[in-house]
Amino acid sequence: MIRQPAVAGSFYPANPMRLHQMLEQYLEEAKTGAKVPKAIIAPHAGYIYSGPVAASAYARLSRAKDLITRVVLIGPSHRVAFQGLAVSRSTSFATPLGNLPLDRDSIESIVRLPFVEYIEQAHSYEHSVEVHLPFLQETLGAFKIVPIVAGDASPEQVSQVLEILWGGTETLIIISSDLSHYHDYNTAQKLDRLTSERIEKQQYEYITSESACGKTAVNGLLKLARDHSLPIQTIDLRNSGDTAGDKSRVVGYGAYVIE
Repeated sequence: MIRQPAVAGSFYPANPMRLHQMLEQYLEEAKTGAKVPKAIIAPHAGYIYSGPVAASAYARLSRAKDLITRVVLIGPSHRVAFQGLAVSRSTSFATPLGNLPLDRDSIESIVRLPFVEYIEQAHSYEHSVEVHLPFLQETLGAFKIVPIVAGDASPEQVSQVLEILWGGTETLIIISSDLSHYHDYNTAQKLDRLTSERIEKQQYEYITSESACGKTAVNGLLKLARDHSLPIQTIDLRNSGDTAGDKSRVVGYGAYVIE
């Protein structure tokens, strides 16, 4: 069973060449860091809005092209309400750039947990995981994915899943989240700066769904980071008023890394 793209042609180009060219431009304009990230928090809006911010994180994978062979992605559910975390029985997820195989062994290792279950509806039309896949295909070599959609789950539950899947240098963790929604430009800047400070201080108790739409997964990563004294840094912080929208009603985007 192959999960077909739900937002190709709307959130990003459905034409493979146009998609490759767009990703290439974003990645060329982004700065590469000295270290390869172990975990990333990056946004999931349409590429014209959040693509340059996401590229700030993905450009840092250039040195790990053939090292990373497993990518764990957790994004929020926008369409289906459920408890816990949802995985898929699909064999691969398709994008215009090709099919990505799922790591069935990893999925089976977490579906034993009482709050992780197979919910195909949670994946079918969800963009929060899908939009990251072309970035990964553009920056990495051969790898498998562990796509997870987060419903109503606690930081402790997400952290437990991340502990199981953390692995070594072969594994990359990606948390999908935008920041504040639909404030004016100046208000959004203030709110998103505060959220970024709390992310860097790993203060997950203070990050709400108004701060970050992917707060469930964000807070799980922050709990794990705090428990293991892993520093997290902000590498980009902009909003749609900086990229492709007007400044009267913006969405905030941040990119963060644990190295």
